[in-house]
Formats: sequence, structure tokens, C-alpha cells
Amino acid sequence: MAEGVRGRTVLIAGATSASGEAVASALVAAGAFVLAVGTREDALERLAQAVPGVDTRVCDLGDRSAVAELAMRIHVKFGRIDGLVHLVGGWRGGGGIEGQTDEDWEFLERAFTTLRNTTRVFYEDLAASPAGRLAIVSATAVEHPQAGGANYAAAKAAGDAWTRAVAQGFRKEAPNAAAVIFVVKALAGLEGLLAERVVELWDADPSTINGERQLLTALDSATA
Repeated sequence: MAEGVRGRTVLIAGATSASGEAVASALVAAGAFVLAVGTREDALERLAQAVPGVDTRVCDLGDRSAVAELAMRIHVKFGRIDGLVHLVGGWRGGGGIEGQTDEDWEFLERAFTTLRNTTRVFYEDLAASPAGRLAIVSATAVEHPQAGGANYAAAKAAGDAWTRAVAQGFRKEAPNAAAVIFVVKALAGLEGLLAERVVELWDADPSTINGERQLLTALDSATA
């Protein structure tokens, strides 16, 4: 059981997915205080039943003012956070380049918007923490985009670039903080491995992981 995350306050954005539940469970087991944020109250209630000890919050993370209000309420009740795990995502694709619809792009772009909003609002928290951590999940499609998934690859590439920019900010201003990108071909089946790797972020020297893109594969999961 990791000691580095014990006693830390970690916010999971998009916490009601299978990966969100796995990460929340692993963090709670490791002694962290978990703030689980999503848009659906019923899904958050199910998460709270599945992972006792999490604090659930409903928030539209696509609305920066709503995120700022969330941060204010968290600061009043709990103080600053030490970690942000961004799991808002989803996949849309098909139809080649001509089939990349505006509707699909708007859906995929929302995940990037939630990343921008949460990192801008909570950047100061993470930078001020003695062990601030940011983690996102990206995709191998960034390096190997296909025509049928052009919207998806472009949105993921934007998230990668934004997170590496946050890492550069940490490098200049907050040497105790680190931003890490976990890269998967598909996340299904790797939720447990992702959860383990998230917990381990607080055991690592931030200078060795800040800005890293860490590939997660089924082979890693089988040997973990």
C-alpha cells in the first residue's frame, strides 16, 4: 500500500466511469481522501455505495464558473487539493475524413474543455501542494491517427499538449508537482492497472515523472 498518497486530497473529474470507480477505490484504500465529481447525481450515488468514503459532487465541468464555484466550496470545507485525475472522455468516430461530424467533435471537445477548466481553476492548488499531481488518460491514436478517428485523435492531442504545458509550468514554478499522461489503445480492461499507476504517482520523485507519457498495455496488466 502506497504511503505517498496517504492523507492527500484527490479530485477525480469524470468519476462515474468504470475507470473512475477503480481509481477512487484504489486511492481510498491507499489512505487518500477522494472527491468524486460528475454530472449525474444517480451515478455518483452508485459510486458512493460502491466505494465507501468518497465525497461526491455534482458539477458541470464544461462550465468554468461552475468549476470555480466547486473549488470555492471544496476550499471552504476541505482546503486545497493535492491531486487532479481527469477521466472525462469518450470515443466517437467512423466515416473517414468526410464523416467527421460537428456533433462528434463537440462531444469530444467537451472533454478537452473540462481539462482546461479544471486545471486552470485548480492549478494553484496543485502548485502549492507539497505533492501536487495531475493525471490524464490519452490514446495511442495521437501518434497513429486514422481518418475514421480524426476528431478523436485531434481532441486527445489537444489534451496531451495542454497537460505537457501544465508540466512545464510545474517545472518552472512548482518542483514538488508533476503532470503525467497515461496512454492507452483502449482503456477497457486496464482500469485496475490505471488505478495502481495513479496511486504510485505520489511515490515517485516528481522530477522523474513530470511531463511523462506512460503507455499502459494489457501485458502490463497481466504482469502487475
